[in-house]
Formats: sequence, structure tokens, C-alpha cells
Amino acid sequence: MQPVLASFLTDVDFKSVLYIVAFSLFIYGLSGLTGPKTAVQGNRIAGVGMVIAVVATLLVDPFHNWFLILLGLAIGFGVGVPAARQVKMTAMPQMVALFNGVGGGAVALIAWAEFRGTGGFEFTPTYIVIFSLFSAIVGSVSFWGSNVAFAKLQELIDGKPRTLGALQLPAQLLTLGGAIACAIAITAGSTSEILIVLLLVLAAIFGLLLVLPIGGADMPVVISLLNAFTGLAAAAAGVSLDNQALIVAGMIVGASGTILTQQMAIAMNRTITSVIAGGFGGGGGEAAAGPAGASGGTVTSTSASDVAIQMAYARLVVVVPGYGMAVSQAQHAVKEMASLLESKGVEVKYAIHPVAGRMPGHMNVLLAEADVPYDQLKEMDDINGEFKRTDVSLVIGANDVTNPDARNKADSPIYGMPILNVDESASTIVLKRSMSSGYAGIDNPLFTDPKTSMLFGDAKASVEAITEELKAL
Repeated sequence: MQPVLASFLTDVDFKSVLYIVAFSLFIYGLSGLTGPKTAVQGNRIAGVGMVIAVVATLLVDPFHNWFLILLGLAIGFGVGVPAARQVKMTAMPQMVALFNGVGGGAVALIAWAEFRGTGGFEFTPTYIVIFSLFSAIVGSVSFWGSNVAFAKLQELIDGKPRTLGALQLPAQLLTLGGAIACAIAITAGSTSEILIVLLLVLAAIFGLLLVLPIGGADMPVVISLLNAFTGLAAAAAGVSLDNQALIVAGMIVGASGTILTQQMAIAMNRTITSVIAGGFGGGGGEAAAGPAGASGGTVTSTSASDVAIQMAYARLVVVVPGYGMAVSQAQHAVKEMASLLESKGVEVKYAIHPVAGRMPGHMNVLLAEADVPYDQLKEMDDINGEFKRTDVSLVIGANDVTNPDARNKADSPIYGMPILNVDESASTIVLKRSMSSGYAGIDNPLFTDPKTSMLFGDAKASVEAITEELKAL
């Protein structure tokens, strides 16, 4: 009976069925990520698909070293699960960058292992060699580029663009060309392991040179782009390993990452080419709060009691969340404040910019965590027409996405970027720690607008203070 069962479990048709089920769950799960209500369920469905794919893969060949396989699974589980559960929402982009880099690095190492296991791709079909080497180059680029993105977002290095000056482009072309030359030599029949090692090293240097010149403001776009790279590398590895599930999963990641990158670039009114060219957004330096703005205007400070009175007698209040809300974890306090305003007959809406925070959907996830009703979350195109009838816009830590220079100042680095038109509101309250600039590293004239008042301090503490004042009214 056992030999029959073993034969059935390792049957090619049975494994193919498992793969089909797995990538069907990938696709169905991905469709659930299109909305906050179904995102958690979609993620779980895709996770089940991945478990099935792993099981099917382990049935492909009679593995002999189960100890190493189980050890690898245990280490991955032991590191990945606690890291994912304990990471703060403010650090989610860094985690995405780091995990994406690990995926790219794994693909590159698989290509190296295949090279060694086949004696330098000896007697291996040419198309398999090409796909393996493609995955090696792209995987290495993704690994090292993602680590630079992680370091910039984690502020292990500053977000300023770092280049070699006039040597930047020649260095990029030289390293990429060298990696491709190594790949051509291997494809032509060379079995020297030095070539595959040199290919990985040159691709790594190219990955560093690719991301280091890109400023902190563009890091979310870069992470999405590198995620697409990793997906393509994984799909190529799937071809070389004859693994259908890996091919499909890699193509899904590559396609979705590419679409997301394009959407983010459009949201910033930039091209992907201009992002890769770098040189934009070096991160804002801290500046002490004071009466005069950097642009020469006058800053009007306010108090929690004044803000409470202003909002309590408003008809429509629009909350504009940004990275400052994420840093202070103020979403629950914001929800409590909004509920109190609604109990007083004030209509409350939330204006969500596509690139607010450090990754797409950052604000949506935070507010969903605080049980803010989904119908109150308004995307930029839906809410911009509402600002002219808005009595108070409450900006919580958002900076570049509310900067009127994007509309009015042709020589501004962000000119043409779609923004939330909060300056069209009857009045604006901005909650910030200081007058520091945003991640793009430029001043925001909204802060010195006569209709704007600044409430300085930690966002969560400020919102809680406003809530207490509202209760006293």
C-alpha cells in the first residue's frame, strides 16, 4: 500500500494538479488585495497557495537531505514570522525592501548552484543557460539594490543621492556590460566558476550604483521596481528549474510590480526613467519650529483648544494623513477624534494621496487598522473637488503631497506632481513636529499661507489634546 501511495504522490500529473491549484490560489488571492475589505483574506488564500506549491516542489524528486530542508524551513519560519508580526507600520516599507532583496539573492544563489551542479552548464540546453544567467544578474541587482533602499529608509545612510559624478554613467555601463559579457562567455561554453562569481559581483556593483544615486523621495518607487525585477528573476529561475508554480508566481510578481511602479510614477508625475536617473529628494533636515518659514512667510501657531473650537463648528472636516501620522501611530486617536466630531454633527472625510507615507496604501492600512469606515477614505481624484467646500483641512504629518508649488511653481522639483488641494479649503490646520521639509527636501508654502495654522508637537499627542478639548465643549 505504501509504495502505491508514494508512487501516487510523486506522479507527475498529481504534482501538476497541485501546481495548478497553487497558482490559481495566487491569482485569486491577488485579486483580493484590490480592496481593504478583502485584503486580509486574499493574503491568506495566496499563503495557502504557497504552502501547496512548496509541498508539490518537495515531491518533484526524491530528496535525500531532509535535515537541511527542514532546517532551512525552521530558520525561515523562525526569522520571518516574528519579524513580520513585530514590525511597526512605519517600518513596513523597509521590511518589504529587505524581504524582496532576500528573494532576489535566493534566485541569484540558485543560479550559481545550478552552474556548479551541472559542471558549468555542461550539456544544458542553451535556453536554460540564458534564463539561469538572466536570473543571476537580475537577482543580484535586486538583492543589493533592495539593501540600499532598506538602508536609506531605515536611515542607516542618509536619503541624499550619492553619485560618482561624471563617472556615474560610465561605471554603470561598465559593470552591467561586464556582467553581460560574463554571461555570454558562459553561454558560449566556458565552465570557469570565476566567470559566474565575477558576473554576480559585477551585477551587485551595478545594483549599488543603480540605487545609491536615487533620492529618498523616490524610494517607494524604487522598491516597487526592484520587486518587479525579483519577480522576473524568479520566473526565469522557474524556467531553468522546470517549475511551473515558480514561473507563474514570478510573472505575477513581475507584472504587478511593474504596474504598481508605473502607477506610482504617474501619481508623482514622473517617468520611471527619471526616477532611475536619480538626483531627486534627499530627505528633509530638521529645523526648529519658529515664527518665520524658510520661504520668508510668517507661520501662525495655534493651540489644541483653538483647533477644537474651529472644527466643532465646521460643517465638513477633511483629515489629510501622512507619514507623521504613521510615525506617531496616531490612527486610533484620529478615529476617536473623528467620531467625536461626527457626534457633534460634523461631516468627516479622509483624503488619501497615492504616495502618502512610504509605500502605496500606507495610509489606507493604518486607518483600516483603526476601523475607519472605508467609505470615508477618499482617493485624491475623488476628494480634490471637495476642498473648495471644506471648512477645515487637518493635515497630519503630510508634506510634499500637499505642497502648492507642485501646481504653481514651474521651477520646483515637484512641479506637475498631482497633490491634494488642501490650500483651497477655508482654513487649514497642520500638525507637525517642526518646520522641517518633507522627503523631497523642499519648503512647503502651505505652512505660511494666511489661512494655515500650525500646531507643533507629536501628532498623536496633539490629536489627543484636541479630542480632550472637544469633549469639554
